[in-house]
Amino acid sequence: MPVSRRFPVLVVLLASCCLNQAFAADAPAIRKPPANTSSKPPVTGTKPAASLQASPAGMEARQSEDIIVKASRQNRMEVTSGGQLGALGNKKGLDVPFNVRSYNSSMILNQQSQTLGEVLENDPSVRTTLGYGNFAEMFVIRGFPVDGDDVAINGLYGITPRQLVSPQLYDQVQVLNGASAFLNGAAPSGTAIGGNINLMFKHAENDPLNRLTADYTSSGQGGGALDVSRRFGTDKAYGFRLNAAGMDGETSIDHEYRHDAAVGGDFDWHDDKTRISLDMDYQNQAVYGGRGGVFLETTTVPRAAAPSHNFSQRWAYNNLNYLFGMLNIEHDFSKNITAYGAFGALSGQEKGNYSTVTVTDAQTGAGTAGAMYVPYNQMNESTRAGVRAHFDTGPVHHEVNAGGSALWEEADTAYSMSTTDLSTNLYNTPQYASPDETYSGGNVRHPTRSSWTKLYSLFFSDTMTFWHDRIALTAGFRYQDILTDSYNYYSGGGLGSHYDKGAITPVLGLVIHPTRHTAIYFNRIEGLAQGPTATGANVVNTGQVFAPYRSTQYEIGAKYDIGRFTTTLAFYQISQPDAYAEAYGNSGELIYRENGLQRNRGMELSVNGEIIRGLRFNGGMTLIDASLRHTEGGTDNGHTAIGIPNYTVNGNLEYDLPFLKGATVVGRVVNTGKQWVNTANTMHLPVWTRFDLAARYTFPVAHKPMTLRFGVDNLANSRFWASSFNGYLVEGLPRTFKFSATMDF
Repeated sequence: MPVSRRFPVLVVLLASCCLNQAFAADAPAIRKPPANTSSKPPVTGTKPAASLQASPAGMEARQSEDIIVKASRQNRMEVTSGGQLGALGNKKGLDVPFNVRSYNSSMILNQQSQTLGEVLENDPSVRTTLGYGNFAEMFVIRGFPVDGDDVAINGLYGITPRQLVSPQLYDQVQVLNGASAFLNGAAPSGTAIGGNINLMFKHAENDPLNRLTADYTSSGQGGGALDVSRRFGTDKAYGFRLNAAGMDGETSIDHEYRHDAAVGGDFDWHDDKTRISLDMDYQNQAVYGGRGGVFLETTTVPRAAAPSHNFSQRWAYNNLNYLFGMLNIEHDFSKNITAYGAFGALSGQEKGNYSTVTVTDAQTGAGTAGAMYVPYNQMNESTRAGVRAHFDTGPVHHEVNAGGSALWEEADTAYSMSTTDLSTNLYNTPQYASPDETYSGGNVRHPTRSSWTKLYSLFFSDTMTFWHDRIALTAGFRYQDILTDSYNYYSGGGLGSHYDKGAITPVLGLVIHPTRHTAIYFNRIEGLAQGPTATGANVVNTGQVFAPYRSTQYEIGAKYDIGRFTTTLAFYQISQPDAYAEAYGNSGELIYRENGLQRNRGMELSVNGEIIRGLRFNGGMTLIDASLRHTEGGTDNGHTAIGIPNYTVNGNLEYDLPFLKGATVVGRVVNTGKQWVNTANTMHLPVWTRFDLAARYTFPVAHKPMTLRFGVDNLANSRFWASSFNGYLVEGLPRTFKFSATMDF
């Protein structure tokens, strides 16, 4: 659809005006207390108001107004700068040389987000697509993917449900832009090169909570959630929080049904020196008749189907069950030394029968569809331990972090598939009975081991602050070992390949505070992924195992943060190596070498917070140049990598209506630039834009707050291909209505 070219300019002008207003006040930087002091949950409340009259009616009116104000504040869209940074611990965004943001649970509740991807629709630097041939969500940050396997919880990899995540269990969704091998270690599936996603469990706050929510999503999904928490004992040392959420029914896509159930129990205890938390969670998500991605065997891109049309087969499904949790312990040996440890585990059982459309005629939409059944079981264990120390050497203050992490993953799988493709059509899709899947690999009833992975690492860093804490220099390194065994599960289960290599990834970061509320920063950090093994016919070095891929990032940026308002401007470059077989002299043979390169350069602007009283904004824009270098034979040198938009823009506005206390209207725009579909850059997706509208109203019922919400996503019911990442197409969702009611009792 036509796109307004003025919207990106308006976002920049809005950010500039806010920056000019915010920079009017200034003060010197102040030394912060040591990071090992634990922060208690914030208590939301209102200032006591003077009574207008002593009558019971006047007091009741004032009480009702206070209830509305307090509940409205708790419901506000909130994006904070900072988060959990792995080896460095929890940090405020202004104090670290990285670009990190946290989206809070009230945003998840207000938007009725049912998957992690729906939460991240608020982030201008993140785009969501689907996994290869399934319904799993995959995220793209700075032009590189983040698989579901590589989403962390409280800094631990390997314990997050890997295909779809129920966001109702989490208090924060944190996004780190950029490489993070030092901060978090190598990601288990080798992604997270351009960014990292980290989830934080909900825990009991100081005030008791009893919250019940009922929700409805078109065209026939109904569900609800229960959120209860308490603190007990002296100084409220013991905490308990229970979350239960579920939804079931037909989505806004024709004949697509989804089921979601999640339960989480979170316990914690603390005294003056020790903090312990235990989280135990269960999640089940299922998709029946899901609309998946579209592969192409054409030279042009077909037009997207009608927004609600389902071009998949109704017998296609997946069913995902996960039991997971973690234990965290922190202890202060003194005010300057803290030791910590964490252990987590996940048991996952997945199965699905998948059918992916391949279009062979872009004009008519004609194509084929296959059928493939895949069971997948996994058992993961993950741990981290370390020590954080603060001390001074003359005028320099040091924060030293040292520790290590380890991850063990075992996966068991098999498959069966049909040997005959079904004739189908993207626009007029016939339905078939599920075909016989006679070609198989492994035992689909009892899957056997397909891979075993062990990652372990040791890290050390020193953050030195001086000149009245106006300058902070971070230097450190992580040694990472990657061990992976792949097994021939499809033909007897013997060992197929073995990989065991290590690498050291350094980090260098600098933060300069010109004023108390501003920062200029720089970082040089690396990403890490398993290297390749030379394969192929007529390759002279077949079997050679290469060292892990090291992706190098350089970033420079500026931040402004006054608490209620933050903005960040960043410029970066990330270079990721690649490998392929090329001619070996004049012998007619080939040699496999690490020679290719993808270089992503870009700019990111994010603006979050209250612009004026009652008006809040969350959004920004990104520009990306994803260039291919040193490609095989030079054929694609200078071309743009597949599926990476040249720009993205998000704008999310909330406005509290002054004439109706407790009422808020919300508008959102999501705009995505051109994406190439093939490396030859002969096919591309056009620019697309989506508009969303919503409103909510909070009012007292029996002296308790109730909030009603109504929203419409894709208001214009636009049809568009949302993503071409990895070379296959994913269609945007149709117009979707959402309604929910929340009662605190």
